[in-house]
Amino acid sequence: MTVITLLILAVALGTDAFSMCLGLGMTGVRRRQILIVSFTVLAFHVIMPLVGWFAGEIVGSLLGKAASIAGALVLIYLGVRMLYSAWKGGGDLSSQDALVTTGGMLLLAASVSMDALSVGFSLGTQSVDLPLTVSVIGVVAGVMTAAGLIFGRYVGSRMGERAVGVGGVLLVGIGVKLFF
Repeated sequence: MTVITLLILAVALGTDAFSMCLGLGMTGVRRRQILIVSFTVLAFHVIMPLVGWFAGEIVGSLLGKAASIAGALVLIYLGVRMLYSAWKGGGDLSSQDALVTTGGMLLLAASVSMDALSVGFSLGTQSVDLPLTVSVIGVVAGVMTAAGLIFGRYVGSRMGERAVGVGGVLLVGIGVKLFF
């Protein structure tokens, strides 16, 4: 696999994380949260291809579907809460509410890294430098996560209450997409 192909693959895998974090960032996140969420997504984007590499397709398809459904439900729930908050005029939904709990954050990170699990199966059939490949995938996903959160925070600070509604629509849309 060439470096360009690897980078394209890594960016493709990081787009779900970017989209999700764009919506979450609009609620207003602190620097510490940006670092924690970005590192969590990075770690999942390293671990999931490795799991895919070492696990079988049967385990991956069962785990992948369950995590995707759970992650979709969490995103839809967050999006609906954000929309409700914006509608009620309480557009000051805190980032703690948006990130729910540590378990919720881990579930969201797992849900946006399910594609990386599938890629891990494919990597097993290729002659690739596995440590380099998963490292690049993880770093790119972590950077895209941070970019989504930072850009979302910037847009949120400029748009005010409307940003919470826009972020809610984004999260509901991503959640619905994860179902299909």
